[in-house]
Amino acid sequence: MTLTFRIATVFGIGHLRPAPGTWGSAAAILVGLLIDRYLGAPVLVLATVAATLAGFWACRAELAGKPGADPSEFVIDEVAGQWIALLFPALAFWSRGWDAFLPWPAWVGAFLAFRLFDIWKPWLIGRADARGDADGVMIDDLWAGLFAGLAVIAGGVLYHGVFLL
Repeated sequence: MTLTFRIATVFGIGHLRPAPGTWGSAAAILVGLLIDRYLGAPVLVLATVAATLAGFWACRAELAGKPGADPSEFVIDEVAGQWIALLFPALAFWSRGWDAFLPWPAWVGAFLAFRLFDIWKPWLIGRADARGDADGVMIDDLWAGLFAGLAVIAGGVLYHGVFLL
């Protein structure tokens, strides 16, 4: 196995069945929570950038000459997208001096919203997925992470700003 294949499958997590994308997202949440708690949200930002860059590199290398391929065992895209979704609550809490584990609604919301957008693939997510190239494998999950992060923040604003009035 090549290094790029190991990165693309997140060192074998992508081989878990059923639903390897969900396993990849769950692993990303677990590791992301640990990074955020023990190293801080700024390190989670750096880890997200590193996972994204490594994902583009690994997918391009592994899918060269294979147009339209999006192997289900490639879950580095889920890790990058899930961490983007997790960054929204992590940075919100960090900016307010929070130094404990993220409260459960924040990371559960990030996980569920990311999985929803990753599976549903509305608008820009679907367009990126339809590209049929290695970059599209990554880009659709990056968009899903962005939309999920915005959904988590919107949910927090609704709950704390409207329902608790």
